[in-house]
Amino acid sequence: MSRQLAEVLIKDRLITQAQLDALLASMKDKNADPVREMIKSRMISENKLLEYLSRKYSMHSINLAKFEIDKKVISLISVDLVRDLQIIPIQAKDTSLVVAVSDPTRLANVDKIRFVTKLSIEAVLTTYSAFDDSMAKYFSSSAVISTAVSALQAGDKKEDGAQKSTSLENFEVHDIDQSQDSRIDSSGEAVIAFVNGILAEGIRRNASDIHVEPYEKRFRVRMRIDGSMLEIAEVPLEMKRAVVARLKIMSRMDISESRIPQDGRIKLKSGGREIDFRVNSLPTLFGEKVVMRMLASGNLSLDLGKLGFEPRQLEVFKKGIYAPNGLVLVTGPTGSGKTTTLYSALAELNTITDNISTAEDPVEYNLEGINQTQVNKDVGLTFASVLRALLRQDPDTILVGEIRDYETAEVSIQAALTGHLVLSTLHTNDAPSSITRLMNMGVEPFLVTSSVNTIIAQRLLRRVCPKCKMPVTMSKDEVARVGFAPEDLQKLTLMKGRGCTMCNNSGYKGRVAIYEVFDFTTELKEMVLRGESIIDIRKRAVMSGMKSLRQSALSRAAEGATTVEEALGATVEE
Repeated sequence: MSRQLAEVLIKDRLITQAQLDALLASMKDKNADPVREMIKSRMISENKLLEYLSRKYSMHSINLAKFEIDKKVISLISVDLVRDLQIIPIQAKDTSLVVAVSDPTRLANVDKIRFVTKLSIEAVLTTYSAFDDSMAKYFSSSAVISTAVSALQAGDKKEDGAQKSTSLENFEVHDIDQSQDSRIDSSGEAVIAFVNGILAEGIRRNASDIHVEPYEKRFRVRMRIDGSMLEIAEVPLEMKRAVVARLKIMSRMDISESRIPQDGRIKLKSGGREIDFRVNSLPTLFGEKVVMRMLASGNLSLDLGKLGFEPRQLEVFKKGIYAPNGLVLVTGPTGSGKTTTLYSALAELNTITDNISTAEDPVEYNLEGINQTQVNKDVGLTFASVLRALLRQDPDTILVGEIRDYETAEVSIQAALTGHLVLSTLHTNDAPSSITRLMNMGVEPFLVTSSVNTIIAQRLLRRVCPKCKMPVTMSKDEVARVGFAPEDLQKLTLMKGRGCTMCNNSGYKGRVAIYEVFDFTTELKEMVLRGESIIDIRKRAVMSGMKSLRQSALSRAAEGATTVEEALGATVEE
């Protein structure tokens, strides 16, 4: 529709075709609204545009920024419809409804509003900025969360429109036992709206985890966004049992059991994509805490070339995974991207000529063409037992979710020594330390050197916000103190974020990966067999070309992808 308005502006000579073509060519997001881009680039004045549209379409104009919309009016149209039609209801009378638009070419959508509300519709114009501010104020997922909380505090279930918000993000929830809904013991519609709002906000902000946390005198919701925890909402204590019960129903847990931890899964369809939340409940001193890890297949990049490896690192990693047999290990803390790296490696190896199997706990993403098995300790299905079974399934490549104990390590190494490629993870601080970790489990040094091909350590750093980034200057002394070479001062492109609405004033938006790729060469294997210290082995690996995590982090800072502070804070000094 905005393209239609742009054509109207050309026809009435407010802009030229050449200006529009140049604007469209320069737009990074080709789906963005060109009229909004014109206003942003000052090609056209927002107030003059409003005056022009008001005259051309004979419509009244208002300053929507100074207009307070009643909650009852907001409830007349669902959030989904408001967002889809880009029409905001602002005032209701007996048989009529006043709506605001910024783009009059969308007036054809008025009939849909009329059909839904059974009211006559009067449309008024407002500026694009005032329209966008009102959308964020009244119809964002965070606004719906606030409305649901207010509804519970006021005890008003029907008049504040919370029930209309249950369609937020057009959620389609799978595998819910609806018969359990009656067991929610407090203002069910507001609770459902609140939970939907929390899930939608997590999706909108691309949170990796959502924490629902009860304390003695408060009940809050936090989200992990780009690796950092952020408080999203404080909820009335009287909502605690109802919210937890709703989440447990959605994830198919037993809502009558609150004394033991439980695991579940919420499957949603939102905006045409499938999103899974892996859910865990845990009894705490003041009630059950629920943590949901978001697993959105659309966020999973399965292209090794796009993960952030430097050319030399990618070459060593590919050499390891393309070896006919051996063990490839990926190490790092929880949430460092190990699963993405391993799945990308499997996608690289996934051909019709190879049989690939996995043992995972849990299976996070479904991969076409790969045989995935969920570990279940309750029935004796451990990593080691699954791995033994997989060896009788004629495998070429095996992924073991994690090597946690000697038994799993032993079977993994046996598989690697008998002609199979085995990929797995460990929890160590850097790549060379994985050798010590395996030997501490009880694996003999000669078995480690015979089986291990390549070890990767990785971390995720926060990326500088692209919208508010600005250059940073450093003195020669500061550069040397950080770890950069003084002669590289002129080559540095150091950046930081000022803080804006896009990044929640943090200065960071998104993540960037850093890697330490340890190529287990013959020389390094001989050092292990001689019993030399891991410190000496690490030094030799660096001398042979291995880039440490600190060096990789500083490289990312030098190119402006992250900040120096983030690079130093996420890695240890060598």
